[in-house]
Amino acid sequence: MPTPAARAQKTDPHAPARRFVFVLLDRFTMMSFSGAIEPLRLANYVACKPLYAWVLAGEGGVAVTCSNGATFKLDMGLEEVDRDDTILVCGGIDVQRATTRPILNWLRREARRGNVIGGMCTGAYTLAKAGLLDGRKATIHWENQDGFAEEFEQVSLSKAVFVMDGNRLTTAGGISSIDLVLKIIAADHGSDLAASVADLLIYSSIRTDQDTQRLSIPTRIGVRHPKLSQVIQMMEGNIEDPLSPADLADQVEMSTRQLERLFRRYLNRSPKRYYMELRLSKARNLLMQTDMSVINVALACGFASPSHFSKCYRSHYNTTPYRERGTEGPTPPTRLSI
Repeated sequence: MPTPAARAQKTDPHAPARRFVFVLLDRFTMMSFSGAIEPLRLANYVACKPLYAWVLAGEGGVAVTCSNGATFKLDMGLEEVDRDDTILVCGGIDVQRATTRPILNWLRREARRGNVIGGMCTGAYTLAKAGLLDGRKATIHWENQDGFAEEFEQVSLSKAVFVMDGNRLTTAGGISSIDLVLKIIAADHGSDLAASVADLLIYSSIRTDQDTQRLSIPTRIGVRHPKLSQVIQMMEGNIEDPLSPADLADQVEMSTRQLERLFRRYLNRSPKRYYMELRLSKARNLLMQTDMSVINVALACGFASPSHFSKCYRSHYNTTPYRERGTEGPTPPTRLSI
């Protein structure tokens, strides 16, 4: 552990502590929250003085439970905060339900006062719902990107681990909040302090806003074959208008038969089957994260008819799109008596 002398940093001794207001939504993700608050605590420790302060806020101002079941006592409700405060909205599971009207109204009011406002993990959804990301660049957890992109077309969605666009901050979730806060610490008090905090966290590779949140395709599928990776990338980029196996093969200068053998050898499935699984995975995300009709979900995922979509969905997930969402299917036409 560094000695006090080694921990001393060149910071303004008269500067007030920068305060962060963590707005904890119901069932927020602890990993993203702790990844943001712990670097602030350690920055105070390394500097031997309170560079940062924080309070926990939330609707009702009493307590909130995170996604793993732990309950946190809140310091305040949705009262007005100082203009110099940085507000970080921590989201998690079922963020649509947790994004209530009082939360949205409070965020809009604070935004009008000029506060820096950020969304951790799915907290970006809450900011977008409040209209605070219109015309801005932002990111959100990769699992939520399909639904987010469909609902908020006015937001420029990035796959980066975090995004800083003016006074709006967003992170992809998980440990990406560590990277964002280390960036803030470096901007406030220098890169040496940020590096010291990273060392205490045993965080040996600080990522930037140029780093993407998902593993590369070769790492993800466990196969390092350039043409296979290229084909999968084309599949992922063409979900709404799927490419034929012949078109895919032609793009990588292979025959359709060679492409078939490549997928069978490395992924134990046909290209058609792999493509179908990608499309159904996106469909499931849209069903769970948006209010899009089943017909529109089908079209967005390259299915020409709802009946074909439903058949494929049932075969893969052992349930129908309607039951997945918890709704009944369309009412069948009434038979006319003759």
